[in-house]
Amino acid sequence: MASLFDPLELGALHLPNRIVMAPLTRARAGRDAVPTPIMAEYYAQRASAGLIISEATGITREGLGWPNAPGLWNQAQVEGWKPVVAAVHEAGGHMVAQLWHMGRLVHPDLGETQPVSSSPITAPGDAHTYEGKKPYVEPRAATAADIDRIVKDYARAARNAVSAGFDGVQIHGANGYLVDQFLRNGANNRADNYGGWIDNRLRFMTEVLEAVGAEIGMSRVGIRFSPNILVQGVEDTNPLSLFTAVAARLEELKVPWIELREAHRPTSAGAVPTEPVSQAMRPIYSGRILLNSDYDGPTARARMAEGIADGIAFGRPFISNPDLVHRIAAGAPLAPGDSATFYSGGAEGYVDYPVFEEARAA
Repeated sequence: MASLFDPLELGALHLPNRIVMAPLTRARAGRDAVPTPIMAEYYAQRASAGLIISEATGITREGLGWPNAPGLWNQAQVEGWKPVVAAVHEAGGHMVAQLWHMGRLVHPDLGETQPVSSSPITAPGDAHTYEGKKPYVEPRAATAADIDRIVKDYARAARNAVSAGFDGVQIHGANGYLVDQFLRNGANNRADNYGGWIDNRLRFMTEVLEAVGAEIGMSRVGIRFSPNILVQGVEDTNPLSLFTAVAARLEELKVPWIELREAHRPTSAGAVPTEPVSQAMRPIYSGRILLNSDYDGPTARARMAEGIADGIAFGRPFISNPDLVHRIAAGAPLAPGDSATFYSGGAEGYVDYPVFEEARAA
């Protein structure tokens, strides 16, 4: 069996190890969604990861509903990303951009228009805005013209990502965002070719992947899912059937890698998992599978030993352990993170976590 420290190929990407930095929203960009210089320092500190998946990055203003999150829809944002990606490459790392459309989870205060989704179903709970939390509003169902436009927005963002120097992209298909809103029947009650039967609900995801693959080459494209947890009100009555069909479609499209946020116990955010799907997807999908959800060194090694995962993606441990790869290799303890600074802006709790040797010497 492969270990966490063996090289890994993800399509066109040749990685030195199988420890992946999962996408982590940190809210350090500007209101214009342009990356800021401190982001280069943050990501470069973590470049020992086999692969860094960027924080979720908006493909349009319409689709970006998180304060101070970055974008990739205009040239200023491309220019802002260039020194960030260059810093990672100079430190020996690899980095892909996660492309994000939040769908019904975008509040009009940020998206500047009524949100769009698969169906006019309001998300539960509250949205984050610059003025604090506000209730989600009812989205409008995407028209055929909307779908065509949004698919082109994904392709443009992928082209912009490559222009900024990224090694590829990951489509955000997880956590109740737009792709997920089309996939799952709890959020999709359409009666056209994008709703109803599973094959129809796969159509939007398929069109996005085809468009992005045509733009930058499918060998540079991955996608993320959260199959077995209810996140932000999006669920499915039969996730096993849905995601085995997803696996078959990804195999047809030759998508080289996927990341599954597949909980194996109640998550740190309180989500309770249903039956995992990776074991059922594995015989159908021949690409690489990365697993993510509250792993540490020992649990990651145990999952790798099962033979389903080709790599493990770590999220929050990378926030407070910039040298996470070294700590796992050495069996060193992991430093806890300060959740009060996850989205607070500035350097505190962002670029000031020490590496293990510094922490031990302090």
